[in-house]
Amino acid sequence: MLAGKSVLITGGTGSFGKHFVRHVLNAHPEIRRLVVLSRDELKQYDMAQEFPTDRYPGMRFFLGDVRDEARLRRALEGIDIVVHAAALKQVPAAEYNPFEFIKTNVLGAQNLIDACLDTGVEMVIALSTDKAAGPVNLYGATKLCSDKLFIAANNIVGSRPLRFSVVRYGNVMGSRGSVIPFFLKMRGEGRLPITHPDMTRFNITLEEAIKMVFWSMENGLGGEIFVPKLPSYRITDLAEAIAPGVRQDIVGTRPGEKIHEEMIVPADAATTVNLGDYYAILPATRGVTPQEYAKHQACEPVAASFHYHSGNNENFLGIDELRALIRAHVDPDFAV
Repeated sequence: MLAGKSVLITGGTGSFGKHFVRHVLNAHPEIRRLVVLSRDELKQYDMAQEFPTDRYPGMRFFLGDVRDEARLRRALEGIDIVVHAAALKQVPAAEYNPFEFIKTNVLGAQNLIDACLDTGVEMVIALSTDKAAGPVNLYGATKLCSDKLFIAANNIVGSRPLRFSVVRYGNVMGSRGSVIPFFLKMRGEGRLPITHPDMTRFNITLEEAIKMVFWSMENGLGGEIFVPKLPSYRITDLAEAIAPGVRQDIVGTRPGEKIHEEMIVPADAATTVNLGDYYAILPATRGVTPQEYAKHQACEPVAASFHYHSGNNENFLGIDELRALIRAHVDPDFAV
């Protein structure tokens, strides 16, 4: 589907962006143009060393900020598909600098929507987070608002061949600031801080996240929030996998932190369907009912009592499985 297409990724110098670019250039050499939009000139310079234009002639680097709608319009000229990965993400920083997060995550989302409507873009896939499901912190609230903006944008596309969808998943395994690199760094200290002994998290790799984005491109009708079916792990099992026998100190949850990651809250069950490897939360305001969508996509609506979080998952990773995943996706030299 990327043959002859031009693709732009916002926030393209982040962890997801770099892996996405690597995947596209290796798997889809027929792509016409791949544009990385981000604010950081040093990260763009470093990325250009890995993906030089003499080897990848369709590669482009575009300095800009989603807060700047005029710059977005210029960047989107001739673009067919947009993957929106730009966001401010650190929960404590959001609590201290709330309007900065609103300007990037909310106003930036609307800027992108308006620019896409005016420049001939055909498809937008916006990346979201589990923290947007029943948000209890400012970051999650901004991403929920962003999700709502992208979904509602389908109401105003008119006759344009443009559709907006959202992909929602949790923390990527081994990403910057996540628990696995932190535990790996701390394991030599003789203790690991555990926020809560019952805490669980979903597990997704960058490869799985990228696969989901491409699946959404190919299968989305517009207006869905796609949610992957993922395994969970217990935070105490992760600590044991990384540092067996090391003391685990219970330090308490941080402000805005949940015991279990939520992906689909009970209030969304009435508009959610089971697509096999994924769920889709459908817009409550569109004309297509979950039953009609399920018939079209050959899937089933979920039960009225459905609630998808990392604590009620049927699939939990064991200690040996966690170690294997760490070696495969975080640190190939990891050993205990």
